[in-house]
Amino acid sequence: MVDTQSKSKVLVVDDERVIADSLAMIMNQSGFEARSVYSGEKALETAAEFKPDMLITDVIMADLNGIDAAIKMRAMLPSIKILLFSGQAATADLLEKARTQGYEFEILAKPVHPQDLLSRLRR
Repeated sequence: MVDTQSKSKVLVVDDERVIADSLAMIMNQSGFEARSVYSGEKALETAAEFKPDMLITDVIMADLNGIDAAIKMRAMLPSIKILLFSGQAATADLLEKARTQGYEFEILAKPVHPQDLLSRLRR
């Protein structure tokens, strides 16, 4: 009998291509269907057709930061699970701004260990 259960779809966003591609590869090897993109704007374009179940995004990016991308993505896909990660101190201000707008996001510090990431996704 064929397993018709589909894999959870994960969209990984980071303007550092090596990080985005590496995380997507780890996700794919761990039973997810993952794609990587390198900007917040591209994430929104990709999400429109890919319809991910989960978004993993860096916060500090040039075009559209990860928090603003997450807010827009939640409007498109209300049930999406969102996980932010960042290695920069400026993230706290952006998170606080999002909180004042009624958004609460989970955040991991870079560098993130793949096992930590996978355990958060499987909760």
